[in-house]
Amino acid sequence: MTQKEQQELGKTLWNIADDLRGAMNADDFRDYMLSFLFLRYLSASYEEAAAKELGRDYPNTPNDVKEKLKVSNELEIWYLENPNDVEFFEKMMRKKVHYVIQPKYLWSSIYNLARTQSEDLLQKLEEGFKHIENESFSGEFQGLFSEINLNSDKLGKTYEARNEQLCKIITKIAEGIADFSADSDALGDAYEYLISQFAAGSGKKAGEFYTPQRLSDILSEIVTLDSQEPKLGRKKNLDRVIDFACGSGSLLLNVRKNIVDEGGTVGQIYGQEKNITTYNLARMNMLLHGVKTNEFEIYHGDTLKNDWDILSEPNPAKKVEFDAVVANPPFSLKWDASQEMGEDFRFKGYGLAPKSAADFAFLLHGFHYLSRQGTMAIILPHGVLFRGGAEERIRTKLLKDNNIDAIIGLPSNLFYSTGIPVCIIVLKKCKKQDDVLVINASEYFEKGKRQNYLRDTDIEKIVDTYQYRKEEERYSRRVSLEEIAKNDYNLNITRYVSTSESEKQINLKEVNLKLNGPEGINTKIKIATDLHNSFLRELGLDEI
Repeated sequence: MTQKEQQELGKTLWNIADDLRGAMNADDFRDYMLSFLFLRYLSASYEEAAAKELGRDYPNTPNDVKEKLKVSNELEIWYLENPNDVEFFEKMMRKKVHYVIQPKYLWSSIYNLARTQSEDLLQKLEEGFKHIENESFSGEFQGLFSEINLNSDKLGKTYEARNEQLCKIITKIAEGIADFSADSDALGDAYEYLISQFAAGSGKKAGEFYTPQRLSDILSEIVTLDSQEPKLGRKKNLDRVIDFACGSGSLLLNVRKNIVDEGGTVGQIYGQEKNITTYNLARMNMLLHGVKTNEFEIYHGDTLKNDWDILSEPNPAKKVEFDAVVANPPFSLKWDASQEMGEDFRFKGYGLAPKSAADFAFLLHGFHYLSRQGTMAIILPHGVLFRGGAEERIRTKLLKDNNIDAIIGLPSNLFYSTGIPVCIIVLKKCKKQDDVLVINASEYFEKGKRQNYLRDTDIEKIVDTYQYRKEEERYSRRVSLEEIAKNDYNLNITRYVSTSESEKQINLKEVNLKLNGPEGINTKIKIATDLHNSFLRELGLDEI
């Protein structure tokens, strides 16, 4: 599918969502829309693999609704006629696609109930979601649809009203995307597009689940470059990647895409997310992009409390490390910086971030798990660069240890959730250069109606400047640690790279010569005035 077709698919789905949600809150409708899209993808992949496993010809037009319904019906008939073979068949399917879906819960079957206005649709959907949660993936995805309330009054006041509304939504989706490909790239990109569109209408809530794609591009480009010599280009392989505030998982997927598109491999993807709805979005997003269940692990938990077993191991010898760490955590979140936290192995030696702003707590969490040869990139508010107190002490130690590789200042109003300007901090544990690259990209953007946007050229300029550690007047500088120390470890970007143009030095002698010299302005005025007065005298008039 071409990029244009992918965009058309995304727009088609968004128009359907915008048309159907009516008075329903965008956040609420998002969960229904994305869940149905997810079911459609799982079903299409499963039907194709099942047809091949049974030696049937999968239709040449897999997106044709009638043909897909036929495949689904044939599969259901096979299940009924071969009860003794179902267990072995599903075992083989788990090896091939890592999951199973009973035919009656496939998207084609659900759509058939919807288009015929069946009174059983709502009940069958509930059963299908439970089946996928508890059985399809061997119980690995329990709670996947926990936030989807099919009996919500927002869908309708009665069972009949809710059933009717679901029939309408599912029919519109099925018919609207029937002509588009069902592969993971297409639906995955459509899923991302819908997330971004719903984020645009969610205001401050958008920050909980969505990192603007352009910012995601910068972070993923940076962490996939060779950590010791970025100018050598992209790494071939990453064993482990983590985003400890992963939202919908788009940032992790962007890192993976960068490596895979270049023919490389990513061993395992890890994500952590506190919000249950967003956590489920991330798990669906991984599967929609063709990431197999054994290739990723998303954990529902509190990053600051560090309640994930694989990360809470205090023994340094058993610590899990990551080749790439990316994050866009909540800005200046209030947190429990208790005395006990001061003994936490993530923060020991640095001190605790203030209770009023957990920004450095998030940074130190990710940095603790960064491998010696890895790169970390995190988005934080500008205040972390210059605020005093505990934050100054943490910043100072990171600088003295030469762990801060680069600071990238970005334009304001890039997020749906806040208009404040943010920065990207790049960190490494084994860094060659003894300076900090400071990039001031605050004036490179396109202004939009509701928010600002980074253009392709803006992204390329940032990444190119970082990769080759370029210096450019009013844009970037390599600042020595000695200079930073003289500034009391204040990293305020404008101290080192100001975008303002310096005033030109005025040569007063030259100015005086231009005014009063033989060819000066005042001299010419006097000559012209004298000539004018001579004419006035000839006419017998008063001189000026």
